[in-house]
Amino acid sequence: MPMEAKISLINKTEKALSSHVTADNMDTMLRTLADTLQEFDVYEIKQQTADTVDLLKCYLDALKVEGRSPGTIEKYRYNVGRLLNDLQVPVRQITVYHIREWLTKEQNRGLSACTLDGDRQDFSAFFGWLHREGLIERNPMGSIRKIKGEKKKKKIITSSEMERLNDNTQEMKYSVRNRAIVEFLRATGCRISEVLKLNRNEVHLNTMEVVVMGKGSKERIVYLDEVAAMYLKQYLESRTDDDPALFLGQRGERLKAGGVRAMLNKLAEKSNVEHVHPHKFRRTLATNLNRRGMPIQEVANLLGHEKLDTTMKYVVLNDEDLKHDYRKYTV
Repeated sequence: MPMEAKISLINKTEKALSSHVTADNMDTMLRTLADTLQEFDVYEIKQQTADTVDLLKCYLDALKVEGRSPGTIEKYRYNVGRLLNDLQVPVRQITVYHIREWLTKEQNRGLSACTLDGDRQDFSAFFGWLHREGLIERNPMGSIRKIKGEKKKKKIITSSEMERLNDNTQEMKYSVRNRAIVEFLRATGCRISEVLKLNRNEVHLNTMEVVVMGKGSKERIVYLDEVAAMYLKQYLESRTDDDPALFLGQRGERLKAGGVRAMLNKLAEKSNVEHVHPHKFRRTLATNLNRRGMPIQEVANLLGHEKLDTTMKYVVLNDEDLKHDYRKYTV
């Protein structure tokens, strides 16, 4: 409980400093600490049991063998580890009621339904794997259903917004590189993790094709249009280094996700465009290709999706699209 943890923290602080601080100073310090802690929740971190650590490690090892990305494995390590650390119950003794209580606590803390459902999916994957492997007798996630929340309509980058973004890259530092990144994201719809792993020798400007290593170490081909190829060629020709990375950061090292997001946030602010992030380019490409008649299966292949349901979540249909199709099929 947060209050018990705060009291424990104050007591431990007093004990640790009792031989170093005068009584008056100690009293003032502890009062200040107590007042400060009013603004925070404090939880005591307890040692996980060997059973918990071993089973989580087994699961993470299995994900590694399956070829899951380091980022995905770390996500499961953090999310599942947080649940197990909070519950302090041996994995084999965790029930549906433990997990529902934990989800309710997180909901009361203000976490969104979308975030909670993401946690639910991670827990389902973990306990489902343990059950299939025969490591637990019953899957406690079996009766916990999808957590539904308010569905917000996804947005894409419009043509006018894209034009403003392109115009404003010219006024930024590293403008040639930034324009190349924006055009590359727009034309290929690649995941940011895929873009950052790319090397120059995987880009073939003569055929306007790029060899991408996607999730699960699956290779696929994505394509550049003439505009994207032109700006990428300009950027590569402006470089004097021999680094194999396709895009470099300010210090000359391989560009990182934080650098791309910071650049896009700054560009969005200058261009008065809301919520510009790498995945929005991906959603925009999927929507535009589908609107222009590309079969959804081909869109899925281009984006590296195994399931069509995933691709359909990317395609944004607005009221005008629905109205047009309704008139088309009813007249």
